[in-house]
Amino acid sequence: MYTFPEKVSNQTLTALGRLPTSVVLHREKKQEVAVLLGINQEAMKSLPAGNLEEDCLLSKVDSRRQRISQTVEEVQKVIHQLTTEISHQDIRFQAVPHSDTYNRNIKVLAPGQFLVTVPIKGLAGYREASEQRWRYYTLQGARLPCPLPAPEGLQQWLEVEQFVKSLWQWHEADVNIEGDIVPAKVLQVFRKLVENAIRTCHLSGKVSMLANRAAVWVAVETSGGQVELELAPAVEIPTTWSQKARWPRCLQRWPSPERVKCIKSFGFNLLARSNYHWELSFLQAEQVLLEQLDEDGGCRRKCLQVMRQLKEDVWCPGKRPVLTSHHLQTVLFWTCEKYPHFKDWQVFSKAFLRLVRKLHKCVSQHFLKHYFVRNSNLLRCANSGELDAVAQKLAFFLKNPQISLP
Repeated sequence: MYTFPEKVSNQTLTALGRLPTSVVLHREKKQEVAVLLGINQEAMKSLPAGNLEEDCLLSKVDSRRQRISQTVEEVQKVIHQLTTEISHQDIRFQAVPHSDTYNRNIKVLAPGQFLVTVPIKGLAGYREASEQRWRYYTLQGARLPCPLPAPEGLQQWLEVEQFVKSLWQWHEADVNIEGDIVPAKVLQVFRKLVENAIRTCHLSGKVSMLANRAAVWVAVETSGGQVELELAPAVEIPTTWSQKARWPRCLQRWPSPERVKCIKSFGFNLLARSNYHWELSFLQAEQVLLEQLDEDGGCRRKCLQVMRQLKEDVWCPGKRPVLTSHHLQTVLFWTCEKYPHFKDWQVFSKAFLRLVRKLHKCVSQHFLKHYFVRNSNLLRCANSGELDAVAQKLAFFLKNPQISLP
């Protein structure tokens, strides 16, 4: 591992913000890596002599990009093979398609941690539940004296009658209790299908199940090391926006009304990740929001890239980090909404430090609102000690804001 004794000062932070909005990867190594960091060639030339081990830093960033790209390619081949076999065994699950560009079913949360959504088939024409009712059942079918807790935040029940069309298999007792499609039951069925597919596809030497998890997790051996994947069955609900996502907010100035309409047209997903309640997910809407960040020529994306690099290498490294890329992009969305104007994103150093201050506040308070569902705290289940450790590192950075990658 390279060590960088020299650091990048605020002057360098300002230089980092000079990259044009349109990102084009060039053939030459330094140009290509500079684009990924948010540095153009003129800005690199303008850095003060001695402030940066330039070749080492460029090599570090280039290595990360290539490693993530290679890992995603290897992972999606394995996932496509497994889910194709699963879809042959149970019609209720679809294969995750292979993609040569962006794969909307794979979310990189950290270099060694991915979320993979596996589409569910046979449920069409979603409608919000017309009335609320209490549930008194257990997963084993027993009767409870008191009702189950009501869903909170990103959670909701899912009744088979909420769909205009449904396969008869979704009415079966292996996934259905009293008319509810129960995520824990779906995960039981899905876990067995994954185990069988690993054997059938002769992937036992490459893929292994991770035990003692409520959701379905597998470890995949790649050329760059082991990657942990959560495989989450997902009910895809296109063109419909969840009633729990009260967005946009009153007097909101970012994004534009036209952009809001486009984003909401992608709908949402419901993920099987817990026992009784399904979890709302807006991965596609969030991706569209990310892709269209800097149409005004600002430096929002560059801020996110540099913050992610520092998060992974300095503030919150490790295989299972308490902060993921999803947390960082949520911080960015809230900051974009608070500072909607182009002038707020012209100077990289100011914009970047503003973003880090917002991250520090959220981590210190152990509170980060989901961008679309405000009454959901994304840090509610995070380890308090780990959050406090990250908060200390962020506080140290803000006292002496310098970019230094190990």
